[in-house]
Amino acid sequence: LLLRPLYSGTTELPPYYQPWMDIAQHVTELIYSHTLRSHILKMPLLNTQFLESHRELRLAHLALSVMTMGYVWQEGENDTVKMLPCNLAIPYWKVSQHLGLPPILTHADAVLANWKKRDPHGPFDMENLELLVTLPGGDSVRGFFMVTLLVELAAVPAIKSIPLVINGVQCGDAETVTRALEEISQAMEGMTDALKLMHAYVKPEVFYGIIRIYLSGWKDNSSMPAGLVYEGIQAEPMEYSGGSAAQSSLLHCFDELLGVKHEENCGAFLTRMRNYMPSSHKRLIQDISLQPSLRGFVQQEASELLTEAFQLCVTKLTALRSYHINVVSRFITVPAARARQLRSQGNSSQEETVSRAPTALEETGTGGSGIMSFLKTVRDRTRDISMPLDNRAMQKSTNGARPQNTQYTTHQKHLQSNTL
Repeated sequence: LLLRPLYSGTTELPPYYQPWMDIAQHVTELIYSHTLRSHILKMPLLNTQFLESHRELRLAHLALSVMTMGYVWQEGENDTVKMLPCNLAIPYWKVSQHLGLPPILTHADAVLANWKKRDPHGPFDMENLELLVTLPGGDSVRGFFMVTLLVELAAVPAIKSIPLVINGVQCGDAETVTRALEEISQAMEGMTDALKLMHAYVKPEVFYGIIRIYLSGWKDNSSMPAGLVYEGIQAEPMEYSGGSAAQSSLLHCFDELLGVKHEENCGAFLTRMRNYMPSSHKRLIQDISLQPSLRGFVQQEASELLTEAFQLCVTKLTALRSYHINVVSRFITVPAARARQLRSQGNSSQEETVSRAPTALEETGTGGSGIMSFLKTVRDRTRDISMPLDNRAMQKSTNGARPQNTQYTTHQKHLQSNTL
């Protein structure tokens, strides 16, 4: 399943790992008291061999990730560190290798693995969800991660419908493909509706001025131009990107299904972000990319209903990306302009939260992309695959004719088993 709670009745690791959890569950307080680094330096070097299940490994990765982000950014961008101590770096590296994830906080950690229901039998909504571990930002950091989680939840019907589309294309079943595409477009609209909750649960000045630095990485970041040494792993520093919406597998799946072709630089960044996803997510995206072209099937069938269903998916995905641009403008672009204005006036007062924001990230996302130009280019390339109805489709839908499908034959391989 796309979203599955990691833990059944517990949010703890085996008792041996309590030194990790004692710190991970108090990262925010330790950052504010400027004592997180000293606590981590005193932490014992623990062996990862007692982490027996996938869920324990994911919780361990989450705990080690928030400790790492706090350790690096405790004093802001002007007092970063060059080395992650071995008692944190070695187990973090080993857990990351087990999971196929990088040793940095990812979308898969902060969002997909960082929630539980307050009432296990209650609804999956904002009021009944809470974080397992948190970072500075108070209610806004909870809101940011939980709203993002609800966007993922809204996408579940679409992800479940993708194998139906692929099998329908392989079998030449236009009716099945049409119904599945309608389900996908409806889910995309639900994702946009969920994203709108960001305005209600996250304060832009808190996101920009406090939260954002703790999601930042040490690649393409002028605050840490050399990267970070993971002590006990290798002597040379390593570079990893911070958290990014591009690390969610959802839009990658939609792009591969619909046939969105991204501009070279944008495409290279998106492809690199797949290295920050769980292995099963990467495999699913790859499997979708290897299937016969949906867009080619729609063109060949020339069915009005099928073309409309495909076009509606393109429209809804474009709308989702446009709304994301709106969110980024409110939560990054506008606060960044305010921060620059304060600096130009010689006002670095802590009274305005945005003035605490790192200057290194003003023009980029936490993942390292030039954020607005990137998002607009990706949105425009999505719009480029639009397929307006033509006369052939109108005529064919009217007379009911259906030519024999020779290009798309039944294919035994399907994606049902490759769940998120």
